Amino acid sequence: MAASQGPAQRLFGAGKRLLSSLLATGETRLRLAVLELEEERARLIALLMLAGISLILLLLGLGVLTALVIVAFWESHRLTAIGASAAVLLLGGLGLAGWVMHLARRRTLLVDTLKHLALDRELAERDRDAQG
Repeated sequence: MAASQGPAQRLFGAGKRLLSSLLATGETRLRLAVLELEEERARLIALLMLAGISLILLLLGLGVLTALVIVAFWESHRLTAIGASAAVLLLGGLGLAGWVMHLARRRTLLVDTLKHLALDRELAERDRDAQG
């Protein structure tokens, strides 16, 4: 039957197959992107909940520790104890803030999707160069 088709019919058939292939590839990549977004959302919610609980516990612990240090040195060096406690807390807070900013700058969103799209582009360019 392929021998009875004219050049225009074969061209349209090839175009339809190409469009079908492109749509299938696009659908696959879109499904991967959606899956990654859902996983990232679940990870982010869990991370925020754990971070919130840990922050509450850390604040309570630091408050009690600070009170303990100040009470222990109340008679001899109360101002030094208060100043040292404040300095340790401020430096720790600044250090953690810097670490959080470092972690926030890392790219994790849609990493696999971007890798697959780059691979698709590379394969398409390789096929084009091999044909041309």
